[in-house]
Amino acid sequence: MVESTLQDLESSKCIAIKEDVDTSPLNLGLIASYYYISYTTIDIPFGSAQHVPKAEDQIPGALRNHQQRERVQRHSDPAQGRRYPQEARRPPSSYEIPDPLQRPSSQGAPSHPRASLALQAYPELSKDTDEILLKAARITQACVDVLSNQGWLKPVITAMEVSQMLTQAMYSSDYVLKQLPHCTTEILERCKEKKLETVWDLLDLEDEERLELLQMDKSKIAELAQFCNNYPSIEMNHKADEEVKLGDVATVILEMVRENDDNGFAPPVVAPLYPMKRKQEAWWIVIGDPAEDEILAIKRVTVNSTQKFEMHFKPAKAGRHEYKLYAICDSYLGVDQEFEVSVRVDDGSRSRKRRHEKEEY
Repeated sequence: MVESTLQDLESSKCIAIKEDVDTSPLNLGLIASYYYISYTTIDIPFGSAQHVPKAEDQIPGALRNHQQRERVQRHSDPAQGRRYPQEARRPPSSYEIPDPLQRPSSQGAPSHPRASLALQAYPELSKDTDEILLKAARITQACVDVLSNQGWLKPVITAMEVSQMLTQAMYSSDYVLKQLPHCTTEILERCKEKKLETVWDLLDLEDEERLELLQMDKSKIAELAQFCNNYPSIEMNHKADEEVKLGDVATVILEMVRENDDNGFAPPVVAPLYPMKRKQEAWWIVIGDPAEDEILAIKRVTVNSTQKFEMHFKPAKAGRHEYKLYAICDSYLGVDQEFEVSVRVDDGSRSRKRRHEKEEY
């Protein structure tokens, strides 16, 4: 049993076995241990991850693994659904659950028994959703670590967007103001008519105009104001080496200044549908080469009031390179930042040419 388990861990690239005696952890194993996920979950076919669909299409993939198959079936599944009425505390006496594999009748099923079953199933389903959501968030962060270890830029950014979507219960393609509490479809339509594209656009309105637009009672306005107060307001400055020699390390100095800190600390994330009561906001800082779809450097930071740090990378080729600096939040949509980083890499030919011209002179 021990031998077969070790073989499974080795085939999943979680450990290395030397001379059938010594074992040592590999990156996948360390990541699986840190995020407390199964080795069968971490063993993902990352060879196909470079062909990345939209971020919202990645959510089923985050759940379609052994870790999520541990969930028990519920009444919505064919086998379970047919006997759930008998297990309910108040089973509908004159209602038979239809077979989902059969074509429904023209009359359809009565709605009140379905509503009764849904209400009775709500506590179990809600608990399942919370467990799966927290597990999916953990798996997503593990995916970021694994994909960044592979050096793939686009897949990593996609996984980061999935983290935002799971936290705020919306798709990255949705209207960004949808993450505001109590914003109904009607309110969002009025915001679109006003051509509001960001949370800042809403805050820039005059008080009377904003109240007329939202049409909420005081308690809902207070919750929306709390979201806006905690919504990240961060100014990012950076300075990069403009020229380095081939083989040397380039340095980027960064400073992130939070304008909405809470007594020197980052305010907690406001996400009404997220099961964790207090979630801490974090940021991924990525330096990448979009032309090569390559990550050059990556760092995860928490910005309380002011955060200063450096990032280093070694350019692989000579010439002028246009890199990108990304600051991506793990909890909110619409706050990510992106900057150009231009670096000239000298292979020594220019200095040799100048010396040659000087000797001729």
